Amino acid sequence: MENYHSHSEFCDARASMSEIASAAYKAGFKVWGISPHSPICCPSGANMKAEDMDAYLEESSRLKKEYEGKMTILSGMEIDYISNDFGPHNDYFQSLPLNYRIGSVHFVCNKDGKPVDVDGPAERFLRYLETEYDGDLRYVVEKYFAMELEMLEHGGFDIIGHLDKIGDNGSYAWAELEEQPWYAELVEKVIAKAVEKKMIIEINTKKFDTGNRFFPAERWWPLLKKYEANLVLSTDAHYPDKVAAGYEVALERLRKVGMEGQIVSL
Repeated sequence: MENYHSHSEFCDARASMSEIASAAYKAGFKVWGISPHSPICCPSGANMKAEDMDAYLEESSRLKKEYEGKMTILSGMEIDYISNDFGPHNDYFQSLPLNYRIGSVHFVCNKDGKPVDVDGPAERFLRYLETEYDGDLRYVVEKYFAMELEMLEHGGFDIIGHLDKIGDNGSYAWAELEEQPWYAELVEKVIAKAVEKKMIIEINTKKFDTGNRFFPAERWWPLLKKYEANLVLSTDAHYPDKVAAGYEVALERLRKVGMEGQIVSL
């Protein structure tokens, strides 16, 4: 088993890297990637601080030595794309001695250009939808996918994280959101662009235990098969007891639809 998306106390998780790695090893993982939320250009309680970068890299190196011969530890980072000026393509992120990079969108700029976190609890998203976006859900969704397309054009990363996560919070505002033809077109555009740019698409299993869904949602897996997308399974673990959450279920469902062969290793 391989996982490339996990967090620790360096960002918004609730355990040390050592505790997360220990739980991953006990769960049977052979490759474990650690990917803190990157430093960011706007206020955020979820992202690591730039001044902690050296400590993160040092702890990654220590864990690599500790688990040598037992489990491969990789140093990664989940890097926020905010704009043409800030994302995985930045010289700063490219200069870091990382094994891989995940490109993700968590913040969607409102019509005034202010980055707003759309990734948190649904209650907060619904509040921000009214206070920051004037209730314009379609704007938020279209902007989210447009930012992913921009991020893919700029490149500088290996894996696109939780490609359709906006569909989850967005569905609390409009239950039929993901059934809309225009929404499906946006998802397909991002999948097609990711394949064109030779990016790996993450099947993120974090929400399965609590929300019975993956990112991308299973309704979009036929598109992943159609475009022959390269995939990785990731649990996006923030807690030691969640290191394998949804992983085996996703793997089995991919096998059933003939997509296991699309899973790749870094």
